[in-house]
Amino acid sequence: MTEYVIRFLAGGAVVSAFAMLGDLLRPKSFAGLFAAAPSVALATLGIAVYQHGAHYATLQTQAMIAGAIALAVYSVVVCQILARARLRALPATLLSLVVWLIVAFGLLMLAGGQT
Repeated sequence: MTEYVIRFLAGGAVVSAFAMLGDLLRPKSFAGLFAAAPSVALATLGIAVYQHGAHYATLQTQAMIAGAIALAVYSVVVCQILARARLRALPATLLSLVVWLIVAFGLLMLAGGQT
């Protein structure tokens, strides 16, 4: 139960800090962006370092980076399929999901095969 309390407090503190940072920036749409993924990732990594050590947190960081790069590629592919092939949203996202998986796992294999 202690782990959940720590996650709650650390996550909430980091989310609040990023939300305040996002609120200072223009346009205001950045507030949601800064309040979500980076804050949760930092809280998770802090707990990973505390509980499992730096090596484990390094593996988690590599997985997060691979996922973020794969998400960027996925987003570009979805936009291209929607704009050029004129597919509907559901088929475009399902096709692009395969691209996301290939890129994410390919990057993880390049990083040392840690999945």
